[in-house]
Amino acid sequence: MGKPHTIRIAGSDVQFAVEPGETVLDAALRLGLPAPYGCKTGHCGACRAQLVEGSVHYKAPPQALSERERDAGLTLLCEAQPDSDATFDVQLLAADGHLRARNLPARINSRTQLAHDVWQLELQVPKAKPFDFLPGQYIDFLLPDGGRRSFSLAAPPNDDNVLQLQLRKVPGGSFVQHVVDELDDCAVLRIQGPLGGFFMREAPQRPAVFIAGGTGFAPIRAILLSELAAGQSKPLHLYWGVRARRDLYDAELAESWAREHANVQFTPVLSDPEPDDNWNGRTGFVHQVAAEDFPDCSELDVYVSGPPVLVDAAKRDLGKQGLRPARTFYDAFEYAHVTWPALASDD
Repeated sequence: MGKPHTIRIAGSDVQFAVEPGETVLDAALRLGLPAPYGCKTGHCGACRAQLVEGSVHYKAPPQALSERERDAGLTLLCEAQPDSDATFDVQLLAADGHLRARNLPARINSRTQLAHDVWQLELQVPKAKPFDFLPGQYIDFLLPDGGRRSFSLAAPPNDDNVLQLQLRKVPGGSFVQHVVDELDDCAVLRIQGPLGGFFMREAPQRPAVFIAGGTGFAPIRAILLSELAAGQSKPLHLYWGVRARRDLYDAELAESWAREHANVQFTPVLSDPEPDDNWNGRTGFVHQVAAEDFPDCSELDVYVSGPPVLVDAAKRDLGKQGLRPARTFYDAFEYAHVTWPALASDD
């Protein structure tokens, strides 16, 4: 059966044992350590960490890591099984555990249409204990059939424990349709959170570039609201890519950031503008527009949020221009096509 291996967290006194056949993340969670994670299947990249010493293996190559990232020593804790004692460089979310994921009821406060296919959903979670999270993280809706639907939190934590989400209706996306059109006001859903490792890292000297695709704007919105409220002064450049002008559902907020903060730039990008958009701005793929503006990415931190095809393309193309894997942070999501009738018992 082999023997346990000792895992150490660089820059801290945290160490723990991983049993044979156990992943690093499973061992950390078993012991109550607040490690970042999301899907636990190697797809989202939330539990990415730098392997400093030692070696690990995977049952199958983790889908969220590119070959370039693996070559740079990055690992996914949810899939990595140690072959030896090892040291990882990973940011624990909170040593006191206050950011540990938990299950909660969430009551619908309001639903507001932001665009032709995007709604803002506000949820009230119990006020007995603050619902703390890092801007950029997400929650899962827990469905009666055991399924989950993940949505990023679109605003920073607040004293009222109100959570804000931005939901897009897509063909076959019956969960969002049910929440927006069919649930009663004050309906209660079950959620788990906070989850994910997409949050702002402390790097005072490096400019940060944010690349959002569609409703991938939501977690970046939460990050920038928090950073600007805290007086962040380093250069921040937001690129938001959508299909047409009508899809820039929160453009006024982003424009106000650029207008009111000298360190903020906002570049909206349309991939397929409508004839009546009268668009004179940037067009094309949003990550390519960012690459045109930053031919040398070696001194940047880059945050990418949106569909996996955008995340993969940004990592690939900006990597060719010097972007370091350890300075690339991403939140990749796909729209789940969930059949709602199996979930009717949630009411």
